[in-house]
Amino acid sequence: MPQAVAMLFYGRLFELEPSVRPLFKNDIQIQSQKLMETLAAAVDSLDNLAPLTPTPRAMGARHVEYGVQPEYYNSVRDALLWSMGQALQEDFDPETRTPWKSLLDLVIAEMLAGAKVS
Repeated sequence: MPQAVAMLFYGRLFELEPSVRPLFKNDIQIQSQKLMETLAAAVDSLDNLAPLTPTPRAMGARHVEYGVQPEYYNSVRDALLWSMGQALQEDFDPETRTPWKSLLDLVIAEMLAGAKVS
């Protein structure tokens, strides 16, 4: 179901933050795949997050070049949580949502740290 979640995510993101739409110059299908791969890598690193840290920091630095503003990150998190909720319905209960939000907040913090370095 990753592609469905990704497509729900982008639709919701563009509703929440229409100003980000022009930042997406690549095929949204390709972008969706990258998003899901990034999330999978984050989940795979849950037992040891230290090796994961350079990746979101580098992504944050790159995203500055794309025109991403710091205030967009919360909209991204909110859209992603919403899309997971839509896809998983009752299975996206507080016990599932809370750790996802924590992980996304961690990734966002690292990306923002990387954005300040660039």
